[in-house]
Amino acid sequence: MNIIETSQLTKYYGKNRGIINVNLKITEGEVFGFIGPNGAGKSTTIRTLLNFIHPTSGIAKIFGMDCTKESESIKKEIGYLPAEINYYDDMTVSDLLEYSSKFYEGDFDARTKELCNIFEVEKNKKIEELSSGNKKKTALVQALLHRPKLLILDEPTNGLDPLMQQKFFEVLKNENKNGTTIFFSSHILSEVQKMCSKVAIIREGKILKIETIDNLRASNYKKVTVEFDSAEMADEYKAEGMTSKKTRGSQAYFLYRGPVEKLVASLYRVKIKNLNIQEPELEEIFMHYYAKEEE
Repeated sequence: MNIIETSQLTKYYGKNRGIINVNLKITEGEVFGFIGPNGAGKSTTIRTLLNFIHPTSGIAKIFGMDCTKESESIKKEIGYLPAEINYYDDMTVSDLLEYSSKFYEGDFDARTKELCNIFEVEKNKKIEELSSGNKKKTALVQALLHRPKLLILDEPTNGLDPLMQQKFFEVLKNENKNGTTIFFSSHILSEVQKMCSKVAIIREGKILKIETIDNLRASNYKKVTVEFDSAEMADEYKAEGMTSKKTRGSQAYFLYRGPVEKLVASLYRVKIKNLNIQEPELEEIFMHYYAKEEE
């Protein structure tokens, strides 16, 4: 079953681009990464899914229901963490969480207490007394307290210290084991690599690539460093399958896609001092896709 499904989803703000023809299919139980720099269209996609803004054209569904027409029913089963947290300053954290829990059917006192202990939330403080990190932790509790079937997270670790980030990831993994589908939007690729099984890469409102993390990293790309006899040789060297080449003195750095033996044979014909071939980081693959789009 597809928990989230969009078809040609498009949003313009007047003449300004939001997102263009976004097609996504996110299955039940998946941890799906949505990656791209700030301004790429991640938040616009999320706000359209949540019916905070209406699409210019296209279709968006969650749980098989229309995101515009059946938004009220959808939101009963969703936990949402926005990138920016804004609350009424004069409310206490306890009042806020109690108020939030009343939107859902059930008793969530024990669950709220458990989450507040995990994230070290001080329930007696007023919102105005909280740092941005403590507001984010409060928002995490709010998003999780009703055990949603779907979590939509927009830049979720902003403001969290490294220790709290680790606790957050542990909670997410546990929620996912219990069946929660997670839509994880971020520009921090190491987070996506740590959490997600599949990713969509978005730039300037358009999806460039949808791929599993494993396939993205194992798509025959290798990170190659070659030390030549001279800087001139490093500048002049070319090989089929080579991309994203950079040089520094007599060293050349590039991504390579293709049979390694062909690369070695090509390098055998020139004078080299050293060769290093290793798996690239996800970020390097990510930047390669951006560079390819620009070309």
